[in-house]
Amino acid sequence: MFKTRRHPRTLAALAAALLLAGAVAGRALAADAGPTTPPPEREKKLIETLQTNSAPGDKAIACKQLAIYGGKDAIPALANLLPNPELSSWARIALEAIPDPAADDALRAALDKADPLIQIGLINSLGVRRDARSVDAIAAKFKGADAEVAGAAAAALGKIGGDAAAKVLGDALASGPEALRPAAAEGCVLVAERYMRDGKGDVAAKIYDAVRGAKVPPQRLLEAMRGSILARQAAGVPLLIEQLHSPDKASFNMALRVARELPLPEVGEALAAEIGKVNAERLPGILLALADRRDAKALPAAIDAAKSASPAFVRLAAVAVLEQIGNASAVPVLIDAAAGDDAALAAAAQTALARLIAPDVDAAVIARLEQKPAGKAQQILIELTARRRLFGALPLLAKAAEDADPTVRAAAVDAISLIGDDKQAATLARLLEKSSDPKDRESLEKALMGVGSRFGSATVSHLLPLARHANPINRMSALHALVSCGGAEALSALTAAIGDTEAAVSDEAVRTLSTWPNRWPNDAAAADALLTLAKSPKKPAHGILALRGYFRFVQDAKELKPDDRLARAQAALPLATRPEEKRVAIPAIAAIGSAKAVDAVLAIATADPTVAEESYAAIVSVAAKNPGGIPKDVLRKSLQTVVEQTKNDVTKKKASDLLKK
Repeated sequence: MFKTRRHPRTLAALAAALLLAGAVAGRALAADAGPTTPPPEREKKLIETLQTNSAPGDKAIACKQLAIYGGKDAIPALANLLPNPELSSWARIALEAIPDPAADDALRAALDKADPLIQIGLINSLGVRRDARSVDAIAAKFKGADAEVAGAAAAALGKIGGDAAAKVLGDALASGPEALRPAAAEGCVLVAERYMRDGKGDVAAKIYDAVRGAKVPPQRLLEAMRGSILARQAAGVPLLIEQLHSPDKASFNMALRVARELPLPEVGEALAAEIGKVNAERLPGILLALADRRDAKALPAAIDAAKSASPAFVRLAAVAVLEQIGNASAVPVLIDAAAGDDAALAAAAQTALARLIAPDVDAAVIARLEQKPAGKAQQILIELTARRRLFGALPLLAKAAEDADPTVRAAAVDAISLIGDDKQAATLARLLEKSSDPKDRESLEKALMGVGSRFGSATVSHLLPLARHANPINRMSALHALVSCGGAEALSALTAAIGDTEAAVSDEAVRTLSTWPNRWPNDAAAADALLTLAKSPKKPAHGILALRGYFRFVQDAKELKPDDRLARAQAALPLATRPEEKRVAIPAIAAIGSAKAVDAVLAIATADPTVAEESYAAIVSVAAKNPGGIPKDVLRKSLQTVVEQTKNDVTKKKASDLLKK
């Protein structure tokens, strides 16, 4: 009966492998950089640490360093530590890294004297070093009565490889105790892998076949099947295809992994041939494997699957594959899927169409749009031109914007809004002139604003006829588009519209001017226009809107120097006669962030107690941000004033807290 132990051998092996990898890397770095202490002298000091009564921790550190600096002279001292349960693993790390054959002798000599737990480590180290002279000694342990030791021995024999190790493991697999067979199978797989790396695929195939024919755990059978296929190369393809039809899902998945590993055209042809033969639930896996291999057969197979009457999940998988490898030939089937009734499939197809990277796709999309396909397909293509930024499709989009189908019209106008240039502005303006449909007008106006925001003054000339149109609704639409363009010409057209005989147009012009974006310096004149209007408005409401817009403009004009901004604000301050207007002026002045601006805000509070609290709150807000343009003594004085004058407890507390800081 084999004994078992609760500590997992794999964890010990992993720890040793990681430590050894670090030691080998350190050894290489030390060789490149050159140690500060000559290696012989350093090695001698480390050996002395091992040979004295140093603490175990110090000896462990010395072992680690000997993995980098140790040589043949260090081996006896390290060998003396191998029986020590505390230090055996540390000594083995150094011995595994020292290239001298004497390290193998030391590990081998300690094998029979050690207890089973230490034997496992010694066997692992001999396997790591691939010591062929240790095969007999390790084979003896493999046939012993300890399951953990036997498992380590099998793995070590597999790593060492060669005919002698293969015979020991093969005999155990064929006629050894049943309990040994899983370990023997693992060792056989490792031996076969070594033969594969050495170019002896025929020998490896025989070993893999032996494992496949034995009663061993499923994982070993899967490893052996994989190896059998890879060892045979093209001759292993029938075996691979056999696994695709296996009722065992693990075998099927293994076959797909192997298909990705074998870069042979025969594999791609065989996979494609199976598409019509395997169960539907296995088709996505085969399609993805073909795609990952970039086989010539992958694209036509995915196209066929995407347009077939297959289950929806198969078509989804095919669309996902086409997204990876599709070219112009995939566009028709993806368009059909995108225009279909299956919402999930349609969304996936639209995404795939947008992401296709083949250079011939753009031309294929435009060519398909030129054919004016029926139904939803045309809408899909139009939306696709925007997603793929197909500027060559703009003439077609302009035609589609006049289509009889409102859905097509809306899609075309939206696409022009996203990718159109100033040349399309004329078309959009012309369509807006004659349109009476509210939805169409809304999308056309939005598109004009989109084009205007991108091409600015180049768009204005196409909007001016609309701004002078007989229909006041069209004139108001032109105002919205003009503000998106900005610039002197657009501003001039807008200010002219303030004098429009139609009250609704005049009111809309004032409202639009009051929200004119501050795109400095191109639109600096908007501030002057707003101030002029605020001083002499046609209606009181116009003056209020203009004044608010002016103060907002000053607040946003951060490109101006603080004194210039304050001068502009103070020029309009006398016009702010009502508390509502002063409440707009206060944050605009405070935001200037200068000592003079703070004084101006306090002056407003003194002159008009109805807005005093707003003034105090603005000062606290500015002080909290602590702009560099305000000296600290000015901030302290203004905050003290707030504490003394405010009647708002929250404002007082904030001001007090800031004073303490």
